Parts: sequence; structure tokens; C-alpha cells
Amino acid sequence: GQLRKDSSGFDPLSVALPTFRRPLFPMQQQIIQVTSPKIAKELMSLAEKRQVTSVSLFLHKTAASQLGEPKDGEEEELLPSLKLEEITDEDPMEVLHGIGTQARVQQVLPIWSQKNGDVVALQMLVAGTRIVQLEKVLQRGPPLQVQIAEVTQVPWDNKDEMLKATLHETMQTVKEIMRVSPSFREHAAMLNQGYANMAQLEPNTVAHLAASMTTAEGEELQKVLEITNPTEKLRHALELLKKELELAKLQQKISNQIEEKMSKNQREFMLREQLKSIKKELGIDKDDGSETILQKFKERLEGKEVPKEANEAIESEFEKFAGLAKESQEYQMTRNYLDWLTSMPWSVYSKDTFDLKKAQEILDRDHYGLADIKDRIREFIAVGVLRGSMQGKILCFVGPPGVGKTSIGKSIAEALGREFYRFSVGGLYDVAEIKGHRRTYVGAMPGKIIQCLKKTQTSNPLVLIDEVDKIGRGHHGDPSSALLELLDPSQNSAFMDHYLDVPVDCSNILFVCTANVLDTIPGPLLDRMEVIRLTGYDLQEKMKIAENYLVPSAMVEVGLKQKEDKTKEKEATPPKPEETPAESSSDAASEVAGEASEIKPQKPEVKAVIEANAIESLIRWYCREAGVRNLQKHIERICRKMATKVVEQWEGRTTEGDASEKDTAEPSPMELRVDEAALTEYVGKPVFTSDRLYEGSLPSGTVTGLAWTAMGGSVLYIEATALPRRRADSERPAAVPPSLAVTGQLGNVMKESSQIALLVARRQLQARKQSGFFEEHELFLHCPEGATPKDGPSAGVTMTTALLSLAMEKPIPTDLAMTGEVSLNGKVLAVGGIKEKTIAARRAGCKTLVFPEANRRDYDELPKYLQDGLTVHFASHFDEVFDVAFAEKDAAAA
Repeated sequence: GQLRKDSSGFDPLSVALPTFRRPLFPMQQQIIQVTSPKIAKELMSLAEKRQVTSVSLFLHKTAASQLGEPKDGEEEELLPSLKLEEITDEDPMEVLHGIGTQARVQQVLPIWSQKNGDVVALQMLVAGTRIVQLEKVLQRGPPLQVQIAEVTQVPWDNKDEMLKATLHETMQTVKEIMRVSPSFREHAAMLNQGYANMAQLEPNTVAHLAASMTTAEGEELQKVLEITNPTEKLRHALELLKKELELAKLQQKISNQIEEKMSKNQREFMLREQLKSIKKELGIDKDDGSETILQKFKERLEGKEVPKEANEAIESEFEKFAGLAKESQEYQMTRNYLDWLTSMPWSVYSKDTFDLKKAQEILDRDHYGLADIKDRIREFIAVGVLRGSMQGKILCFVGPPGVGKTSIGKSIAEALGREFYRFSVGGLYDVAEIKGHRRTYVGAMPGKIIQCLKKTQTSNPLVLIDEVDKIGRGHHGDPSSALLELLDPSQNSAFMDHYLDVPVDCSNILFVCTANVLDTIPGPLLDRMEVIRLTGYDLQEKMKIAENYLVPSAMVEVGLKQKEDKTKEKEATPPKPEETPAESSSDAASEVAGEASEIKPQKPEVKAVIEANAIESLIRWYCREAGVRNLQKHIERICRKMATKVVEQWEGRTTEGDASEKDTAEPSPMELRVDEAALTEYVGKPVFTSDRLYEGSLPSGTVTGLAWTAMGGSVLYIEATALPRRRADSERPAAVPPSLAVTGQLGNVMKESSQIALLVARRQLQARKQSGFFEEHELFLHCPEGATPKDGPSAGVTMTTALLSLAMEKPIPTDLAMTGEVSLNGKVLAVGGIKEKTIAARRAGCKTLVFPEANRRDYDELPKYLQDGLTVHFASHFDEVFDVAFAEKDAAAA
């Protein structure tokens, strides 16, 4: 039914508000702050309509511990978070204490918004009337509408001597606290105005008064509120009061000690000493004064040769810091600044390695190939041997993803005996990340290079700046321009960080930058770096990397090799008695460890092998990328499936052994091999099914080109065909400009190359008295795999040859592939990616190649095994390409 007021005027329907830190007691006045705009607006509306004259206050369970005690001079009800106040995400019956206080609203003071004039907060002066119980939530609100019931207190007996004694002791303690501490005297005087039953010494009233005078935790005060037995309630309040009395006496003792020691005209110093004594008495004294901090800073500088400018700045900050008070705004700022200045490794260097053989062993241990980088590091060490010291350099490794640019940085640091630090500038847009913030900013910090020196504690680390080609640019400046000073050998000997504001010598740092392309690196920054290019790995190199690094590492990772070695060690050396799980602790972790140690001797012996033909097929048909990252993923996938098969077979063998009771026989080692035929089972169908689009002879107008891709290189077929033009009038002259339609998702550069190729092809036909074909036909040129974007100038000679093959009706040999840019006058210009294109040609079975004459040097630098079996022609003009492409056909026709 509908809730109604009872005969005493008690209304079971009430608005509930959470309190934080402390509950409200009956007959006590308190100011409640409502910071939620929603609740404030609703309460103000109800107050104006006189629909709310009382509210019920319940202590929040979790907020009391989260918010802590209020500071001196601060209201008890501070601004809590809206989430806690509105109770939107939790059940009010769970987060609020079930016992609270109904309070009469005496005054409401709204706080208006200056923007729109709405009520955004509320202050209410309330006076506690009775203790109530939260029975039911009627409406979540906000504000929260609840059903409450009055808590009946146990009647007290006037003849109970224990109750009388406790009551008088409580009153005596209250008077003693008022005598010891003036602040309690003022507090009690204020509370006494609302306690009309004080003269009659009503136990519940006295208990509530005593509890409200203490600074106890909210949960302790809530216990006083919830107890209904007057004797128990009074006893609990008396315990809190006694603790407060001891604290007040201790505070008075400390105050007297300080007043005797210090004079009245040194009030500021007296307050500091008083705080120190309080901490000492409470056992939380940590002497972290300015003198101790300064001594710690000076100890850091012992044994360091600090440069003159930095030393002057440090001494100046020492003098400044010694005169600052802890409460000063500059205290923490100066302390942080000194912390960074004294933590820098001034003139501290790690010992470099001058052993070429040892460095080579470390580099070869972790990486295969990368000869250019290894040779450069050997040169760096050799120069250091002759000079007696190593100077800093700025190197830039450029190559496709997955070739080991980043991972070799740590190996180089180990080979040189230097500390290693890496940070990425990919997407970096704030100059402060490089140069640091100004100290005037809140939360200011030095830049990455100063953080590096502090972490490594050496002035000559190896710093790897990753993804330098992907550095961003935002409204905070241009970080690439900020790197100019850092990566300039003539400037970084006095690098100025905005935060430190003193010169820092970075000339002994070996900077190693990594990038995928050079196009996006600003010219001035690129000019300061020594570029070392890394080409993609070919088949033989990938085979070596897989056999020596990737397969063993993956085997150990999944336990196919490591488990076998550990099993042998376990069998050879049984566990000591004191290390057995039975004598370990009984916690869950020890039990799991004990069970694991018991089954380790029963683990299978495995001989897992991935055959060379499987690795070769994996590289050829699944992982054609320039790097080995995708190859590593496929090998790890194979090893995981091998591990699964091993465990399945072992479990089946163990079950059979248990059934036949032949446990005494030692199990034979399990052997698992993965060959080329089994690859489909482990890694699925091949990604690449064929290297050639045309398995037989090529039709006229089709030429095999070579292209560089992110996967290292591939063949690119150029197809050309023609249709006769339609003529409405047979007597119309045939001199019509040729038209060429280009398809295959070609970029602007390739489209322009097709126009140049058409012009060069027309000139070639004119020179051979065969002109007229292009004017009489509509020409179409297509690059297969139209879903793949293609662009670049290296298809010029291929397009020209395709158009000539179409016009002359002479097919091109199947094993001929070509690449090169053609100019308007027929010049064959140099292109890039010769190694990748050669690998792609060998993979497609092309034995005869045509390269630009300018790329002869690039081809000569290729390994011998890549050149074996190939016939390479180098052309400087298209006439030479024509002779190679149509030589056999012309000879046969003659």
C-alpha cells in the first residue's frame, strides 16, 4: 500500500544522501554539500515546493576509506566524485550502510552557474533528529528515494550501576578533553546548543556527543550509531574518547616542549619543529630535510668531473635550495632540477671493446649476413684501436621491414661493450620529447637523450633511434628539426636541453637510426647521417637464417628441445630431499610446483626436425617478403603444431602403457619430421602458387618485366593488344594520332612511362620502315593483378618492347626478362632493386636478363651464386634492348 506518516509524524518515505568520512549523529548540526548538478537541481526544486523538509544520511562504505581525513580548516564534507554521490553504477543497498540518521533541513543555499544560471551545487544545513534503517530503494533517482524505518533504542535502566559509572566516566573524560584542548572546548560548546537532554544525562545522547567530538575513522563512528544497547554504545564511545584524550595530551606535551625551546618571535620555525616532533612521536619520522637531500646530491657528484657551466649551475641551485622552505612553490621544482643535474653521468664512460675478433663473434652469433653493417662496426673498432678512443658516429640503417635493423642495434652495443638505449620517434610530434620542456611548466621533464644518459649512467652509450622516417610534425613544432642539433657531430658536443639548460656532451654517443625508406627523411637530417642500405634476404640467406637461428629458437620456445635437455638433467641428478615438494610450504603455488616436478621425469623424449626442403618450400611459396619476420611466424606455427602432436601421441602411448601395465620399460624417443609434402597440413595452402603467369611460350605483345616490391621482387608481365579502328568513310585519311588505353591500377609515373614507350616504339618502327600499325589500331596495355597498385619508372623498356612485339607480331622469348627506364630519346636509365629483381628472375626461370648499363656495378656486387646460370645484357640505349629481344626472330626470318 501507500506509505504514510505514523502518529508521531515519522515519514517512511525519504530522500537519501550519502555522507563521506563521518556519519551524522542525532541532535548534531552539519553542513552538507551536494556537488551533483542533477541532485542539487532536484533538491532545490523540492525545497521550493516545500516537499522536502528532511533527508536521510547514510555513510558510504568505500568512500570513507578512499577520501581520508579532512585537512585542518577544511569542511568535513568535501567535494566527492559525482560517481560516488549519484551512486549510478552500484546497488545503494550494498554501498551504503544500512543504519543512518534522519535530519531536518534547516537552511538551503544554492550555488548558481555563471554561464546559464542553473543550479550546479547545493549547501544544506541539517540537524539530526532520529536514527533510521534503510529498508528498500524505491527510486534510483537522482536523488535516491528510499523507504526507511525508525530504529528502536533499547530502554536504559536508571538503577543499572554499570551504566551510571560508564556515563559519569564519559562526562568526566569530555570535561578533561575540553580542559586539555581549547579546540574541543569550542566544539563541545557548539554541539551543546542542540543537546536539550544533556542535563538529564541521557546515555544515548552522551554517547553521540562523545563520539562526534573525536577524530576517529568513519567506520568506528558508524559502530556507535548502529549499537542500540545504551551500555554498549556508551562503552564504545568511551573507548574512542579515551584515545582522543591520549592524543590531546600528547599534542599538549609536544606543544609545551616546543614552546620552551623556541622563542615567540620564531613562530614559523616553531611550527616546523612541532610537525617534526609529531611525526617522531607517531613513529613515522623520516628526516628528509634540506640538509640531508643536499648531502645526497653532493655524494652523487663525488668522483665525477663536472664541466664548468654545469658545476656553476649546480652550486647556484645548491645555495638556492638551502634557503627554500618545504612549503615554497619552488622547493619541489628546484629539488627535481638538482636531482636530474646530479644524476647525469658527467665524464663517466664505459670501457670500449677493442677486440675485432670478439666483436665479430658477437655479431655473427645473433645475425646472419648484414655484411655492410658488420664491416662498418669493425671499421669503427679499428679506428678506435689506432686512436686509443672511440668517437661517436651517426649511422642510419635503411631497408625493408624484418631484415634485422632494430635487433642488430643491441648486438652492436654488446660487441662494442656499450650500454644500449632505444626509443622510437615514429609518430612523434612534440619537440619537447627531444629537447625537453621548460622548467616553468608543471610536470616538466628533460628530453629522451637526457633520460637515456641518466638511465645508462654512461656518456658513451649506443642510442638506437627507431623509425626515423616516420617522425611526425604537429603544432608543438618539428621534431625532425630538433634532431638536427643532436645528430650533428659539430654541434652535439654542447647539446642544450631546455630542461637542464646546461651544455651536455653527446659527441661520444654512437647514434644508430633505422628507416624503411629515405624519401620521408628531411634532407638536412639525412645529410648528417651515414646511410647503410640493407637489401632483402635471398633464398640461400633465408635458409641459413632459418636453420641457424629461427628453427632452433622456435624449438626451444615451444619446449621441443628444452624439455629433452631438462629431462636428461633431472634423470642424471635426482632432487635433493630438502627440495622435494612434500617438504615445501602448503600454499597453492608450491603444490602446483610440486606436481610439475613430479611429472617432469615422465615427459617424452622428442626428436623434432624440420627438413631443408620444407624450409625452402616455405620460403618460396609462403614467405617471399624481403625480411624474415613472416618466416619466423610460420616456423613458430609449425613448431606449435608439432608440440601439439607430440603431446597427443605421448598421452595416447601413456594410456596404452597403463592399460598393458608395462611401465617398467623405458619409452622410445618420439621422432617427428616435417617435410615439403606436410607443409599444407601445418601452415595451410601456399600463398603463391606459381612464379609465372604464362607457363608456355609468350604471345605477341607480352613481355616479362621485373619489379621491386615489399616482398623483395617479382616478375611483372606487360600485355599489349590492339583492335582495328572503325571508319565511317573509307576515303577518310588514315593519319590518325594513335590512342593507348592503360589498365592494371597503374600510378601516374607508369602512365607517363607508357606514353613515352609508345613514342619510342613508333620511332623504332619508323626506323625500320614499318610505321602505320599504331595509327591504324586502338592500343590497349595491361598489367595483370589489377587489384595491386603499381608505380615506378622501371617498366619503360618492358612497355616499349611489348608494343613493338605486338606491332611486329614477334613473340618475346619466355626466358627473357628486363627492367629499366627509357627516356624520350631512347636512353635506358638506371633503376633500383637489382638484387631483388635478379632473385625474382631466377625464381621465375628467366635465364636471360636485360639491365641498364648504369646498373652493371650493382650486378657485379651480387653474390656469385646469384649470377650463376644467368646471361645478362647491359643496355645504354633501347636499340641494344631491341637487338636482344628480337635477335633470334630476325635471324630465323632471314
